[in-house]
Amino acid sequence: MRLVILGGPGAGKGTQAKKLCQQQSIPLVSTGDILREAIASQSDLGRQVQPYVAQGELVPDTLLIEFMAQRLVQSDAAKGWLLEGYPRTAFQAEELDFLLEKLQQKLDWAIYLEVPESVMSDRCIGKLNNLGSNTSQKNLRSDNHPDIVQRRIDLFHECTIPILEYYGYCHRLLTINGNQSPEEVHQEILEKLKL
Repeated sequence: MRLVILGGPGAGKGTQAKKLCQQQSIPLVSTGDILREAIASQSDLGRQVQPYVAQGELVPDTLLIEFMAQRLVQSDAAKGWLLEGYPRTAFQAEELDFLLEKLQQKLDWAIYLEVPESVMSDRCIGKLNNLGSNTSQKNLRSDNHPDIVQRRIDLFHECTIPILEYYGYCHRLLTINGNQSPEEVHQEILEKLKL
C-alpha cells in the first residue's frame, strides 16, 4: 500500500503514520528524516540542501523530488510506503505522480487528518507547556511559540488546501476526523482503507 498522510501542525500525522506503518509492515518515509540523514552523511544532495535547512527555508522542489526518487526505489519500499511531510504543495503532488509513473508505482490514498484550527493551535502550544519548567527544553521548542504556531497553521492552509483539491479531483483523498482519540482516528483510517 502506498500512502501519503496530510494534516496541519498538531494533527497527529506522526502518531498515525507510525501505527499504519507497523500494521502494514511498510517503511515510513519522512522528509525531515531523509534530509537530516543526507546532511549528516555529507552526500552530494545533502550538501545542496544543507543551506536551506540551516536557514529554515523550504528545500526546492527539484531537490526534494530527487530525494524521493532515490528513496522510493530502495528495496524496503518495494511493497509500499507511507510519506509524511511530502508532498507539501499541489505542484509536489503532481511531481510525485509523475515520479511514481516512471517507477511503475501508484499512490493508493492521501489520508487527510482534519482538525479544527483551534485544536491544532492548542495541541502545538500544549506540547510546549508539557515540557514543564525546563527552560533549556523550552528554548528548543521555539517552533511551538503561539506566533510561530499561527504562522505554521497559515502556511498549512495556504499550501495544503490545493493538495486536498488535487487528490479530491483524482478520487484518492480520504478525509479523517482527526479531532478524536488517537485510537479512534486509527480505527477510522482502517475502516476507510478497508483494512
